[in-house]
Amino acid sequence: MKYEYDAVVVGSGPNGLCAAIALAQQNLSVLLVEARDTLGGGMRSADLTRPGCLHDVCSSVHPRRELSPFMRTLPLAEHGLEFVHPPFSAAHPLDDGRVAVLSRSVSATSDWLGMDGPAYRRLLEPLLTDPHALLADLLGPLRIPKQPVPFVRFGLSAMRSAVGLAESLFRRDEAQALFAGCAAHSILPLDKFFTAAVGLTFLVTGHMTDWPVARGGSQAIARALASLFAELGGQVRTGFTVDKLAQLPSARAYLLDLAPRQVASIAEAELPAGYRNRLLRYRYGPGVFKIDYALSAPIPWRAAQCGQASTVHVGGTLHEIARSERAAYDGTPSAEPFVMVCQQSRFDHSRSPRGQHVGDVYCHVPFGSTVDMTDPIERQIERFAPGFRDVVLERRVRFPADLERDNPSMVGGVIAGGAADIGQLFTRPVARLDPYSTPNPRVFLCGASTPPGGGVHGMCGFFAARSVLARLARTHDLQ
Repeated sequence: MKYEYDAVVVGSGPNGLCAAIALAQQNLSVLLVEARDTLGGGMRSADLTRPGCLHDVCSSVHPRRELSPFMRTLPLAEHGLEFVHPPFSAAHPLDDGRVAVLSRSVSATSDWLGMDGPAYRRLLEPLLTDPHALLADLLGPLRIPKQPVPFVRFGLSAMRSAVGLAESLFRRDEAQALFAGCAAHSILPLDKFFTAAVGLTFLVTGHMTDWPVARGGSQAIARALASLFAELGGQVRTGFTVDKLAQLPSARAYLLDLAPRQVASIAEAELPAGYRNRLLRYRYGPGVFKIDYALSAPIPWRAAQCGQASTVHVGGTLHEIARSERAAYDGTPSAEPFVMVCQQSRFDHSRSPRGQHVGDVYCHVPFGSTVDMTDPIERQIERFAPGFRDVVLERRVRFPADLERDNPSMVGGVIAGGAADIGQLFTRPVARLDPYSTPNPRVFLCGASTPPGGGVHGMCGFFAARSVLARLARTHDLQ
């Protein structure tokens, strides 16, 4: 049979773009299709508030992009991508003016933690002997690690809950809160097994690079990836909504950068009912409530160090954060939510007119929540930045349904591809030896529901592309 393409990729998030690039690098003919008029999925930027104020629609700060084992090999600077690095990756303020700071230097970070500094160094320093090798093993499917010693060392600390690790190692609020804020990126209750792994991973990335923002908006990442893909001979079709795979040109392989629910619908005729039912049982976990701000001045943090970080974790102590994350998971929006604050224009002055600033904040909420979290979020920020509301020029509020409407892969407002608890950590989206394959040898998954999960790292797409190449090699389908 003659095919129009070797591969067709549906969806242009970081994983779809990386899958397309990885296949094009092997001289395959690849078509990338996207329902929106612009590529990028969650890596898009737009004027959401005032003219001249450029906001990141979803992803804002990008430590994993720079450290991704695949993306860091790509010559994206040659395609116009530039990152701006802040002095600090993250800051975590406490009520009495104290603050914990995640600096690239382990020593400097530990100095902020007082009596817990030595324990922090003992925890992190062994993981930084070869951090790129460690991340290469962590950012992938379940397999035998290529660097077993650092991987096992990581596992000895990671295989527990974030609360358990923080309470066992640290005595003061600063260290416990800093760890809790990083672990809360798991979007899981912090007393759940393996949430410590997420906290450790984010701390490791903070000691490898200062968490950067893309100059000109997150859309710049998508533009650079698309430019490289075009240079490799790839073809793109935007504004094309795929309802069924039969709409697509004939291809040896189809890679779907989509949520499991979307795959079950779009590939209904190509997948057996039992497999589709397993996709439909996939658990997504909490969603996100997001606010984008145009500001007349920088956020007036009480602790000045917060103004030097690309990300500020707002939520108080370990146990306050744990209560907030548990509430969202259990279906009740927290009255005192843990809030992620990103302040891109502090470091990238192209994001806003002179004298103004932009920023975005979000908190975790129950899946598909319709509760307006604007007041609880702003009360939390005012708690650590008195006068914050006075500098707000305009806000754009987005509920989980708004996020899903903008990007249907964000089912229920879920931004990280679904719950990464122990039940789905290595079996996402269903249990298979090759999680990127399906019962149909021509249909593959490459979305954030596959290992290693959400984030702008592209590794789901890279490993899916490898799965496609292995299948084509076994069947001699490229000859």
